[in-house]
Amino acid sequence: MSDAVRQIFAEWQLPMGLTASVLLAALVYLRGWVALRRTRRDQFTVERLASFLCGLALMWTVVGSPMDGFADALLTMHMIEHLLLMSAIPMLILYGLPVAPMLRGLPRPVLRWVVGPMLRSRALRRLVEWMVAPAVAWLAMNVAYLAWHVPAAYNLALENETVHDVEHLCFLFTSLLFWWYIIRPWPAKERPDDWGMLVYLAMGDVVMTMLSAFLAFCGQPVYSYYVEHPNPFHIPVLEDQVMGAVVMWVIGSFAYLVPAMVIAYRLTGGTDHGSQPRVALPRVSG
Repeated sequence: MSDAVRQIFAEWQLPMGLTASVLLAALVYLRGWVALRRTRRDQFTVERLASFLCGLALMWTVVGSPMDGFADALLTMHMIEHLLLMSAIPMLILYGLPVAPMLRGLPRPVLRWVVGPMLRSRALRRLVEWMVAPAVAWLAMNVAYLAWHVPAAYNLALENETVHDVEHLCFLFTSLLFWWYIIRPWPAKERPDDWGMLVYLAMGDVVMTMLSAFLAFCGQPVYSYYVEHPNPFHIPVLEDQVMGAVVMWVIGSFAYLVPAMVIAYRLTGGTDHGSQPRVALPRVSG
């Protein structure tokens, strides 16, 4: 193990707040999943459980493990961190159909007195429906993606840990909105695939491609943080930037194009992708 790697591991500290939050979310989901599985075994499969838990584990790994230290040192690792937050993690979480298990897993007093009033709020429901509308979700994720890669914002996030945490939350939240339209986990309304979904994904890939191409071909370091804080691995700043851009370009495109190919296959009559499970929410009285 190199001195640089040892230094990153030595400086790492267990993030207690994040760790506790991830474990609590896992326990609430598991409790609800077990309850729902008694009557909805076909919908709430082991695969759904594994997907949700893997999403939480990957999220903790990305922002809570020593991987975050590598992301602070290398632009390439930072781009991998962003890609995971914006593609793999939200897709894994949403495939786990999180809404019903998380509600069913809550303690009854919390469900009745805290969550219940929010579920009954028409204004809140309208806000959620607006946020997951395709145009709003697409704009939210892509505007956040571009805004946080503006040099001033990017450098500030690396200099200030609180801002860095806000950046991570922003990426994850807007990406959950973006992928909601594609995965449509219950309680999203059932609707067949359409060609608009391909446009939605393709345009997302265009935005990522434009930023990746700029970083790869601009010929100079874009983020001053890496110039002022040379990485301990002695990788030239511009070389690191080009590698990060290529990773974001190639792997990021797969995140958009693979779902697009699956949807295109369905639209051309390749297979019937089935319907969303119908699940009853726990009743909230009060």
